[in-house]
Amino acid sequence: MQSHPYLFLVVLTVAALLFALIPLALARLWAKTFSPRKPGPSKSAVYECGLESKPTGWIQFKSDYYIYAIVFLVFDVETIFLLPFAVAFKGLSIGGFAAIMIFLLLLVEGLVWACMKGVLKWK
Repeated sequence: MQSHPYLFLVVLTVAALLFALIPLALARLWAKTFSPRKPGPSKSAVYECGLESKPTGWIQFKSDYYIYAIVFLVFDVETIFLLPFAVAFKGLSIGGFAAIMIFLLLLVEGLVWACMKGVLKWK
């Protein structure tokens, strides 16, 4: 008996959908059955950080904080890449040593660029 060549994909897709939807359906059934409904103005109110929300959607943010944080994360992650080279420093070949020197050159160049652009100045 020959089966259709795409039967396996159909069965796998149905299994994947059931795997995702059955827990959601069970959670909804549990909530409907066992959770008490107590609607009210205080329960329906928007609560965010202990402050009432403002009706305006446009709030000015200083992008300097975000840029400072992104630069910190970039240099923090890049310095983690130095650990394998530091562990195997004595066993490095000339190519490995050249690679780490190029990496350090780029890291220092990025730091100098950030300093020259004034990204690291806290205002």
